Amino acid sequence: MRKRTFKAELRSGHKDHAVEVPFDPSVEWNLQPRPLWRGRRGHSVNATVNGFSFESSIVPRQQKFYLLIDAEAANAAGVFDGARVEVDVEPYAE
Repeated sequence: MRKRTFKAELRSGHKDHAVEVPFDPSVEWNLQPRPLWRGRRGHSVNATVNGFSFESSIVPRQQKFYLLIDAEAANAAGVFDGARVEVDVEPYAE
């Protein structure tokens, strides 16, 4: 599976932060989404934001895809709402 790099704006959500992912992970990586938690399917990923690496998920919402970034990862990466960030993301190898 190949790593993808892109830039995006960090957005706040009703729970944590997220960035819009500019591709469909199912198409890009030829992987079907799987259950992540009750009522939500998506893709588990290894991500790096501004040099800080963490595990997360890409989930669909409103016909777009979003990389979820919890408060701990955002703080460790030194990013805040509205910041333009560089993102590396690849499927999580289980």
